[in-house]
Amino acid sequence: MSGTFTKLKNAYQLLKSIDFKMLAKLSEKVDLSQVMASVAKMDDNQLNGLMKMLTSRGSKKKLPPIDGDFYDISSRLTAEDRALQLKVRAFMEKEIQPIVNEYWLKAEFPFEIIPKFRELNICGVTYDGYGCPNRSYLMEGIVAMEMARVDASIATFFGVQSGLAMGSIYMLGSESQKDEWLPGMQQLNIIGAFGLTEPEVGSGAAGGLTTTAKREGDTWVLNGQKKWIGNATFADVTVIWARDVDDNQVKGFLVRKGTPGLSVEKMHDKMALRIVQNGLISLKDCRVAETDRLQRANNFRDTSRVLRMTRASVAWEAVGCARGAYENALAYTRTREQFGKPIASFQLIQGHLVEMLSNLTAMQTMVYRLSEIQDEGGLKDEHASLAKVFCTLRTRDVVRGAREVMGGNGILLEYNVARFVADAEAIYSYEGTKEINSLIVGRAITGSSAFV
Repeated sequence: MSGTFTKLKNAYQLLKSIDFKMLAKLSEKVDLSQVMASVAKMDDNQLNGLMKMLTSRGSKKKLPPIDGDFYDISSRLTAEDRALQLKVRAFMEKEIQPIVNEYWLKAEFPFEIIPKFRELNICGVTYDGYGCPNRSYLMEGIVAMEMARVDASIATFFGVQSGLAMGSIYMLGSESQKDEWLPGMQQLNIIGAFGLTEPEVGSGAAGGLTTTAKREGDTWVLNGQKKWIGNATFADVTVIWARDVDDNQVKGFLVRKGTPGLSVEKMHDKMALRIVQNGLISLKDCRVAETDRLQRANNFRDTSRVLRMTRASVAWEAVGCARGAYENALAYTRTREQFGKPIASFQLIQGHLVEMLSNLTAMQTMVYRLSEIQDEGGLKDEHASLAKVFCTLRTRDVVRGAREVMGGNGILLEYNVARFVADAEAIYSYEGTKEINSLIVGRAITGSSAFV
């Protein structure tokens, strides 16, 4: 009896769902008596399935989430680290995303974000003491990726401050220098810069620096120029690398803002990382006290220790740039319609998206392992260099694919991919070109140095 009642109930619900005007039109195309006879023979499961199909007419298909972490690498983080990752992501999406295109176009820095940045408490993320968080190198990489996922310029600003400038002092400074500078830099009350590259010297910095340092008693006299120095226009302290004319070794100096003989000119007309305030630094008989010389920086091998540490973060930054481009492009293809349906449903578009995701996933797994090696204390120059080479190359592929699936809209700032296309070119070159990093890896695997 109950079975009969259930069938009647389902039949009644089925009748209620029928549009009888449409039924009249349908009767012109099919034999309704035959249809009803077939319905009457259905069991409960079949009727329920038919009801589900009818009641779901016109409902919007639920799409999978847009997430560039296809292999779910974030699931390997501790709960505490995952919370920090999401905190940084929320900050970037709330505070940076709404203003980034405006500042990128103007080539200006949004100084109003510095107090908000301070609240994240992530500067000097891997350092122990001086107010620093003392987290893993993995988290340093995750933070770099999350920043670059929204904007590579902000990630670069942070990398200069937390990595290159603070890292030089943390690794190579005296205890008194660390006490003086690091707590303030950790809170972004003091902004730092890192001056190594010169107008005529980039890849050849190891043995070709033209900026000189001459000791006169307890003072060093610096002369020369530095180019492409991020944060230089507003830095409170700049780490300047110069060649000691007496022993021909590279040494590091903490040059304070306002020091006589120090001048900084903002660089203009960049096509990439436009928010980063790069400066041309001139040093003319700039006098620096011996107490402001980095006491443990005695040759370029010491400089290389800082570069090795930060080069791993640049590889993560490349991943973030690629992820931002991929996720924005995927979102676009799911809403952009041509020929009456979203372009994401077309085979060629899906082919581009899968190629982008493949590169992105390979990059993510590579830098994850790179950070594991770094946390284990086994990081070598060739490890960081291989990641820098591979990730920046693949990032160029990903951003090209993102721009391609977006057609003409891919070159407009408002669609949030054009920035990634441009910024990928800068990431590809800084912290060592593909050629130089390739030679570092080549030397490691062949035992022969191909450097001049």
